[in-house]
Amino acid sequence: MDEFLIEAKPAVQLALKEDIGSGDATTLATIPADRQAKGRFLAKSSGTIAGLEVVELTYSLLQDWEAKSSNEGTGQPFQFCPYVGDGERVAAGTVVASASGSAQILLTAERVALNFVQRMSGIATLTRSYVEAVLGTKAVILDTRKTAPGLRVFDKRAVMLGGGMNHRFGLFDMALVKDNHIAAAGGITAAVAGIRGRYEGLEIEVEVSDLAQLEEALALDVDRILLDNMTPEQIGEAVAITAGHTPLEASGGIGLENVAAVAATGVDYISVGALTHSVPALDVSFDLEIVV
Repeated sequence: MDEFLIEAKPAVQLALKEDIGSGDATTLATIPADRQAKGRFLAKSSGTIAGLEVVELTYSLLQDWEAKSSNEGTGQPFQFCPYVGDGERVAAGTVVASASGSAQILLTAERVALNFVQRMSGIATLTRSYVEAVLGTKAVILDTRKTAPGLRVFDKRAVMLGGGMNHRFGLFDMALVKDNHIAAAGGITAAVAGIRGRYEGLEIEVEVSDLAQLEEALALDVDRILLDNMTPEQIGEAVAITAGHTPLEASGGIGLENVAAVAATGVDYISVGALTHSVPALDVSFDLEIVV
């Protein structure tokens, strides 16, 4: 099991426990324990698929759970067959995977599995749109920490599968000095000095809202500077002033309608909270095909 799935496992287990509770009443009452079935996952909209590995993990965890709690077992082992790779673009109507095994397990885990693949595919699809919008520039599309609570590992995986890159994972792996930190610390210089005094070697990014703050941050030789809510014209000025000395990131008020203009300024990174905080899910369904 790779590192992502190891990190994802507790969240998937929690999602199953949350949904199943004391038992899937409908399935337990209508489907015999020994009934076997096959089904398919269908992309009903075009987009970039992400999360098939989580679908397989979801079903495998439920099968293991059932096997440990039941002396009767669950019949044939669960089998999952992806027909496309995570990160692959598909047209509407594409069968992206199939599954076979216990009908009870296939139906009980259906919603949890779909919740993960639909959300992750929605994020990957939107990310791909942003990445394509900045083709021909050097700008890299980044995510933010505006993720669903408890689902950050999934959200950030989906951004990568959509062709974007991850910003810091949390508050611990990079220091990002924002406006409130600047106000509370007594200025950019004081905030940066405090970080360097406590965390040797930690990457530091400073958020600036005007060119005066940019000049102050540049003098401190930080690792990256975030240009907050600046117009493309202001970003262009910042790029000229910086002259490649420090990588620049643009953020705030950036959507598909203006991301190309922002990228054309020569900025190095563009972070977009909308990739994860309010993305529409991709429509993926699960259809039971054969019951033996």
